[in-house]
Amino acid sequence: MLLVRDVMTEKLITLRPSDSLKTAREIMEKARIRHLPVLSPHGRFIGLLSQRDLLKATVSHFADVHEDVQDQIEAGIPVSEVMSTDTLTIPPEMPLSRAGELLLTHKIGCLPILERGLLLGILTESDFVKICLSFLEKLQEEPAPDNAD
Repeated sequence: MLLVRDVMTEKLITLRPSDSLKTAREIMEKARIRHLPVLSPHGRFIGLLSQRDLLKATVSHFADVHEDVQDQIEAGIPVSEVMSTDTLTIPPEMPLSRAGELLLTHKIGCLPILERGLLLGILTESDFVKICLSFLEKLQEEPAPDNAD
């Protein structure tokens, strides 16, 4: 049985609650990621900032706000004002199938993996797509069953 520990992403980029939304947006764009865990000064997981959270906090393009002004606004808003703190988290020993059910049931894009309050990794929808692709490739490589009985 596959466990969350077997497939979770362990090399994470994290934020501090005092980091700005501008910093978060730049990190997300540069690293091409959609979720950033937020850690306390003591390294404890305290929340999650998603691309969706950033979009909600962004001034609408229809407001005709210049990009420089938008940057100034985002530079003055700390991540702690926008991050989700009621984030569903899971342990590393959870079966992968159960984690997938949670993602689907709760319609969320990622699950932070914690052990005793410490962030060990993250599991995302993209991780599941990679797993599915891997299984599909293996299925395609297997020879067709011999039906000549």
